[in-house]
Amino acid sequence: MEQDIISITVYDKRQGLSWEMYVEPLGDNVYRAVENELFSDITIGTEFRTWINKEGQHQVLKILKASPYTTRQFMLSRDVSETQYRALGEEIRKHGGYWQTDMGGIASISLPAGCTMDLDELLRDLKRNRKP
Repeated sequence: MEQDIISITVYDKRQGLSWEMYVEPLGDNVYRAVENELFSDITIGTEFRTWINKEGQHQVLKILKASPYTTRQFMLSRDVSETQYRALGEEIRKHGGYWQTDMGGIASISLPAGCTMDLDELLRDLKRNRKP
């Protein structure tokens, strides 16, 4: 049975930051991230335990399981067409990875550990083949 995906407000005391995040509930205050958080080390697949602080936020107590993905971020270029980015996204999905964009121009790419896809080469190809 597939779990429901919910949105929670997460607070990271170390960074003094809070954010809304989509997660999969795994148990009492235990969650698995289903997206990457731009300013945190909690990325897709990370399992973590929280407690509810006085502001009603889920304060992270402990990372229970690190993400099985390697996540990298980069700035999208306006010199690369949407079609080229879609092709990159398809290639990432073929390798079991995920792609998301935040704030209109920051891309996060998560690839499974041990993935043989050469992301650096694909990004170089995008730059070489950007639109005129």
